[in-house]
Amino acid sequence: MNKTEIKLVGFGGQGIILMGYIIGKAVAIHENRFATFTQSYGPESRGGACSAKLIVSDSVIDYPDVVAPDILVAMSQEAYGKYAEELKPNGILIVEKDLVKQDSIRKDVKSFFVPATKLAEELGKKMTANIVMLGFFTATTKTVSDKAIREAIKTSVPPGTEELNLKAYQMGADYAKSPKAI
Repeated sequence: MNKTEIKLVGFGGQGIILMGYIIGKAVAIHENRFATFTQSYGPESRGGACSAKLIVSDSVIDYPDVVAPDILVAMSQEAYGKYAEELKPNGILIVEKDLVKQDSIRKDVKSFFVPATKLAEELGKKMTANIVMLGFFTATTKTVSDKAIREAIKTSVPPGTEELNLKAYQMGADYAKSPKAI
């Protein structure tokens, strides 16, 4: 059974939940595989801690909650500090380069540092940083196909923003192929 546990963390307003929703939709609808998706928020609507947890699998998922993530995406220092120890040894860690201190990173995991916010600002829309990160995640982890994610983005983002979000996604995927990503 091919099963991957994923945890996406950051603060409210960064689009963490949307990123998780898109991954789950891509897997379940566009790849016809199995996925679970749960989310949690802090008591604040913006700025408080939030997380999205997914399990993606080629077979039925017996227990829907993430126990020990294989992949952790952290888009804030607070979220990294709160959830980093949950990541399995030798797991994949993807962090927002400018918001998570690199000297705090665990040494027993494969780490990637992505300037998602800066890349999104180059597009003129800082709010697409989550989609930039999604592009990097997809290209790096191969957990879900590029085609499935693109289809899920088109039907998950606000109407009229599809092209912008696909550009942000491609920017993250391209960054994953650059030597700067390691």
